[in-house]
Amino acid sequence: MTLELYHHGSSACAAKVRFALAEKRLPWTSHYVDILAGEQFKPEFLAVNPKAVVPVLVHEAQIITESTVICEYAEDAFSENPIYPSSALERARVRLWTKAVDEELHPACSAITYVVSHRHTILRSGVSSFEEFLSKGAAEGAAARSLKWRYIQEGLAAPGASDKIRLMSNAWLIGTQFSMADVAMAPYVNRLAALSMQGMWMDGRLPRVASWFSRIQSRPSFHSAFIEWMPAKLSEEMYANGMRSWPEIKALLGT
Repeated sequence: MTLELYHHGSSACAAKVRFALAEKRLPWTSHYVDILAGEQFKPEFLAVNPKAVVPVLVHEAQIITESTVICEYAEDAFSENPIYPSSALERARVRLWTKAVDEELHPACSAITYVVSHRHTILRSGVSSFEEFLSKGAAEGAAARSLKWRYIQEGLAAPGASDKIRLMSNAWLIGTQFSMADVAMAPYVNRLAALSMQGMWMDGRLPRVASWFSRIQSRPSFHSAFIEWMPAKLSEEMYANGMRSWPEIKALLGT
C-alpha cells in the first residue's frame, strides 16, 4: 500500500483528509504544498491537479481529488477501522452532513479565513492587482477569484462576508457517535478556534458545540491531523489576526 497526500497545514479540506486517514490508521507520504506562497500554481502540481487545490491523494499511481471523495475512497479501499456507519440509513445521514459541509460550511469557512487572516498574508506577499491575483488562480474560475479578491481588499465590508460569518456561528453537529460526519465538521470548528473565534460557542453560548469540540480535541488523531502540519508562524499570525477581528465579529453576531 502506497498513499501519497498533497496537502497544506492551514487547509481545512486537507485537515479533513488527514483526520480521516489518522482515524483509519493509514500511513501516508507527505507532499507539502504551500498554498499561501502560490506553490499550487507550479506546473508540477498542476500536472497532479489542474484545479490547483489541495488535498490530492495518490494511491498506486491513481489520483483522487476532492476531500470528501478522498475520504470515501479511503473507506472503500481500506475496510479496517471504518469511519462510516454500517447501516445504509446511517450512512445516508452521514452523507447529508458531508454534503452540508461541502456546500455551505466550506464557503463560509473560506470567507472568514480570508476576511480575518489570509488577506493580510496575501497582501504582504506582494499581490498588487486583481489581474495578478486572477492570473495566479485561473483554474479556480474568475467568479471565485473575484469574490476572494473582495475579501482580501475589503475584509468584513466585502459583499456577503457578514452573512458567511453568521452561518459559521450555528451549531451544526448534534450527537455523540463518532463518524465521518464528525471528521467532516471538525476542520471548520478547529479553523474558528485557530482564528480566535471560540467566543462563538464558549461561555455557555453553544454548550453542545463546546462539548463536542472538546471530545474531538481529546482524540489521539487530533494532533497529527490538525497541529503537526500547521506552521507555527502561520498559526500565530492567524490567531493574532483573529484576536484583532473578534470585537467586530462579536458585535456582528450580537454575542
